[in-house]
Amino acid sequence: MSRRALALSAAAAAAAVAVMTTAAVILLSSGGGDDTPEPQAAPAASVHQNLIRGTVWVANEGGAALTAIDAGSNEVTATLTGIEGAHNIQVAPDGRTVWAVSGHESLAAMIDATTYELHGTVPTGGEPAHIVVTPDGQRAYVTNGADDTVTAIDVASMKTVATIPVGAFPHGMRPSTDGRWIYVANAKGTTVSVIDVASNRKVADIAVGKSPVQVGFTPDGGYAYVSLNGEDAVGKIDVARRKLVGKTKVGDGPIQVYVSPDGKYLLVANQGTAERPSTTVSIIDTASFAVVDTVETGQGAHGLVIDPSSRHAYVTNIYGGDVVVLDLRERRVVARIPVRAEPNGISFSTLVSPRPSAGAEIELPMPQMDETMPGMED
Repeated sequence: MSRRALALSAAAAAAAVAVMTTAAVILLSSGGGDDTPEPQAAPAASVHQNLIRGTVWVANEGGAALTAIDAGSNEVTATLTGIEGAHNIQVAPDGRTVWAVSGHESLAAMIDATTYELHGTVPTGGEPAHIVVTPDGQRAYVTNGADDTVTAIDVASMKTVATIPVGAFPHGMRPSTDGRWIYVANAKGTTVSVIDVASNRKVADIAVGKSPVQVGFTPDGGYAYVSLNGEDAVGKIDVARRKLVGKTKVGDGPIQVYVSPDGKYLLVANQGTAERPSTTVSIIDTASFAVVDTVETGQGAHGLVIDPSSRHAYVTNIYGGDVVVLDLRERRVVARIPVRAEPNGISFSTLVSPRPSAGAEIELPMPQMDETMPGMED
């Protein structure tokens, strides 16, 4: 088994020792095992503290909880419990609310990001996976894997306004940069479905390859990328032409993709499988559409988000039970934050959520959903 060495000059090594005597050092481990790298020592956490202002929100599917992390200190601010099967989470464009899905109860929930109060819930279809909010904040959309549909929700009224048939087992999705379209990755098929937000209808299916899982748009809206879990690859879509124009290989079992806000990089989380977890994030240069680096992040890299400055990426490790902070300038992990079991979806807010006065853990009063519960329009 090979050990990844950190190249330090003698002077830098001496400085590192001095820092370690006065500050805690975060030990970075990807879980051990014959096929995984040895743990590495990172610089003191203070070196990378207070560079970013905001809150990182995490959905912990196995832990039935949402975690709020202060992006400045890389510390957990609050844990909201009671949301079973919390697969995905999305911060609203204004940062004031957070949306999450419960796969166990088949619902979407809106939560106040400053008071941590449950604003309301809306029924979804079976096995809801991802939720997104349009750039104008007026609509939320949820993929329903068991029903091959997407639920459209009016945010103001908290009511379902459309159920849209798409492809086989829709999973990840994102709105286009201009907010006109929702691109939906159909995980048990070979297509990305395109939904017209104005009409709430599917208007196209784009052939992309085996098992597309998630999509991401360039800041200018010209291209979209899609992870192809069945091919260990990423596809590139010309948005105007609605056509796949390229593919590039990445790591094992790619799941989420995210384009840096400055448009320079596309990040791909390589999860692998529970039996053979992958431990890396691929960094792709968007200009050349080529992998320029592969960074060890942890067991089962799954969710991805990048802060608005494009300095730090945040990665959920679904089999490792933690979130790592990946510095995109240095291209290495600089912090590791333990959360609840099976961290999955992740989202970034520019607002700093406060620490609860009553303690760091809050129970959400989630309803038990049934077919007669209000919120669904015929």
